[in-house]
Amino acid sequence: MKKKSSSIPSSWFFCSMRCFYSCTSSPKTKEEKEGLSEEEEELKMLTGRKPGGWKSMPYILGNETFERLAAFGLLANFMVYLLTQFHMEQTFATNVINIWSGTTNFAPLMGAFLSDAYFGRFKTLACASISSLTGMIVITLTAVVPDLRPPGCTMLEKQQGQCIGPSKSQLGVLFLSMGFLTIGAGGIRPCSIPFGVDQFDPRTKEGRNGINSFFNWYYFSFTIVIMIALTLIVYIQDNISWVWGLGLPTALIILSKAAFVVDGELKPDGTRSNKWRLCSIQQIEEVKCLIRIVPIWASGIIFFLSMAQQGTFTVSQALKMDRHLGPHFQIPAGSLGVFSMLTVGIWLPIYDRILVPRLQRITKKEGGITLLQRMGIGMVFSILSMVIAGLAEEKRRASAVLHARPDGIAPISVLWLVPQLVTMGFAEAFNLIGQIEFYYKQFPEHMKSIANSLLFCTMAGANYLSSVVGAIVHNTTGKHGKPDWLDNNINRGRVDYYYYVIAGLGVLNFIYFLVVADRYRYKGSITEEDSNVDVELSTTKNIDI
Repeated sequence: MKKKSSSIPSSWFFCSMRCFYSCTSSPKTKEEKEGLSEEEEELKMLTGRKPGGWKSMPYILGNETFERLAAFGLLANFMVYLLTQFHMEQTFATNVINIWSGTTNFAPLMGAFLSDAYFGRFKTLACASISSLTGMIVITLTAVVPDLRPPGCTMLEKQQGQCIGPSKSQLGVLFLSMGFLTIGAGGIRPCSIPFGVDQFDPRTKEGRNGINSFFNWYYFSFTIVIMIALTLIVYIQDNISWVWGLGLPTALIILSKAAFVVDGELKPDGTRSNKWRLCSIQQIEEVKCLIRIVPIWASGIIFFLSMAQQGTFTVSQALKMDRHLGPHFQIPAGSLGVFSMLTVGIWLPIYDRILVPRLQRITKKEGGITLLQRMGIGMVFSILSMVIAGLAEEKRRASAVLHARPDGIAPISVLWLVPQLVTMGFAEAFNLIGQIEFYYKQFPEHMKSIANSLLFCTMAGANYLSSVVGAIVHNTTGKHGKPDWLDNNINRGRVDYYYYVIAGLGVLNFIYFLVVADRYRYKGSITEEDSNVDVELSTTKNIDI
């Protein structure tokens, strides 16, 4: 085993037409003078702390859970808030949300840059949390203070389009709150997972197993958050008041900050790169590692394109179906996504605690199957979900046309949409979590936050691509007096054909993924015999798929 030098090269890569690198040496630390063992010295030099392990997880996951619950509690019903409280036109409100969502998904790239290059994950998380809290407070004030939103509007005025829209100052306050939330997301999203993984010692088998389980439990808590946001928070906003509906997520963010305050086991990581200087041979190899990852990353855009349809046309389908459960309860169309989240929430513990140990005994591989195998399985499920969605839409549309009711609602249960949502839940459980773990493990040590930000860049790319594909279909299919596939009247359009197009793109993407996965070379993983903790890139090996 090559002996590790006491000089620790630190590197950072950020691509925006140009690439920058850094290479510095750390002076002897206090721990060296105190005569710590080589392993203790090594870990202290890299992370500045002893890992807290699972003792820290309730606080880290608690912080992340409350933070996510606040964010999704707002996002789940934000369109309704803009339409009913700010009286925005539907097109304008849609553009506001799309631009905000895209910017928010790209913001983690800049947050990761600041974290890895200057501040470290702990400080970045702290500052971003303050920004997120400020944003939620300001947006809650728009519901509390009447002067911060347009005056109320009667039902007759709404039908006649006579509602007073927001003033420039009211829009300014609203956009200011959204800006604070974007800054908060830019710092929290790329740092939360690496900060959690920092609490485990990757030199030990127990630590590596803890890291593997952390990714599954992280997304499990994430799933529970979305389920609560789609049900409880939306119900409060629709049936009680927007003051409570926005105030509750704000209070949850305050609780998330308290999670850090009360934790005695949580340690700041303090990892960051220094100012950019000349690069070393190791850093050149790290750039090569990044270049190998980019083709895998690109395949995730089409995967998320399939997921993006679940929050748009699935809702449109549900609005034209029988949503009653019993004589007195009607399922909100926007809450159907809970079936996907419920699938993930049930499947992940089974996968992590039952299936993975058995697969490990069979394959002799950590995790049971490779990360790229896991991602590929998820892609297959996403394709199946789009095919099932198309078949369900065919049945719904045929029923609606046959009965021709004045309201256009097909007399079939909305539960016909559950199979496509459940299938997409399995796609998320395999591919999405596989992506998170793949990026973290395959990126160089000082680019962990950038690794996590790539996932959100993929989501942003999928959102924009969804708009492009929708525009192409809308402008090319409505000819010779026939409505286009995405007609405003879903019963006149052919959304089922659109689903099949997305499924076809998924098949092409899966073929592309198989090609690039076969050529991918894993970065050498840490073993018990090699305690270099990802400081040097070890020998690569062929992927086994």
